[in-house]
Amino acid sequence: MADQAFVTLATNDNYAKGAMVLARSLRNHHTTSKLVVLTGPQVSDPCQSVLKKLFDEVRVVDVLDSKDTAHLAMMKRPDLGVTFTKLHCWTLTHYSKCVFMDADTLVVSNIDDLFEREELSAAPDPGWPDCFNTGVFVFQPSMATYEKLMQYSAEHGSFDGGDQGVLNGFFSSWATTDISKHLPFIYNLSSIALYTYLPAFKQYGGNAKVVHFLGQMKPWSLTFDPKAQKVRGGSQDAVASHSSFLLDWWTLYSREVLPLLQEHYGDQPFHSGCLVFHTLPWLVFNRSHLFASSIVQEEECQEASAAASEASRLSSEERRERWERGQADYMGEDSFENIQKKLDAFLK
Repeated sequence: MADQAFVTLATNDNYAKGAMVLARSLRNHHTTSKLVVLTGPQVSDPCQSVLKKLFDEVRVVDVLDSKDTAHLAMMKRPDLGVTFTKLHCWTLTHYSKCVFMDADTLVVSNIDDLFEREELSAAPDPGWPDCFNTGVFVFQPSMATYEKLMQYSAEHGSFDGGDQGVLNGFFSSWATTDISKHLPFIYNLSSIALYTYLPAFKQYGGNAKVVHFLGQMKPWSLTFDPKAQKVRGGSQDAVASHSSFLLDWWTLYSREVLPLLQEHYGDQPFHSGCLVFHTLPWLVFNRSHLFASSIVQEEECQEASAAASEASRLSSEERRERWERGQADYMGEDSFENIQKKLDAFLK
């Protein structure tokens, strides 16, 4: 419907790719509602262009960061502070009702029936079922609610440093007041729960409507071998536990999203993470912090020499910004050999 929308958030290029897959999964399951994505200024122009093709509305918003290092450290997820940006979704007042979905979710069945629910409807969090998980929730846009949320955030903060803590604090009656606002777990099947109650997953998992790739391991941080039709990387137990869902994500990404990205990146260095031949560990040095992840080195890279010469002209600040956008010079200055030398020096 024209006055209802699915809403997601992408604060960087990686989450933008997740949002693209989410959009395609919603369309492939025949939603009749609008699709909206909130993006941060760090999302690159090529990704913005692809998002505009897949979403009815792309709105650039200011990134809100809780900067609550103490609570975020308890979860070992310093990256979740920026999820406060999610609160902007209440400003979409030209829609009568919306469903927010994290960019690391995948729709596997039509979920338009969620618009029959009232604010704030959400599924229990697998880690603490008296809290709701904010990966999927039904809400009603309202500037009055938005202002109250911002005031609550300023006065009370968030008990986990991210959006989930502040929203559970604000909508504190969710656990006890109205059971109709408790979504069945199949609307937010959190991957982390597969390890704690695997028998239930085997019993009910086939009814899943939305899969949520919780935790630090995201589909885009893994690699995909299209010939073997296998997803690799990360914890092999975790990959094996929901390999079919990961394969669904990567299949959709490689078939319906990757071609659009390649078209819009043009002459810029672009590594899809899809055509896998070698997986190399890489390390990002940013002041005193060391962040680890993985990259995919493709067998052929036509832009390698041009990228290498360009990287030599970049300042350290420009290089850092490119790392954050996922546009590191993997074949030149930021090659595995050079990174390995820096790692050796750092460890010594």
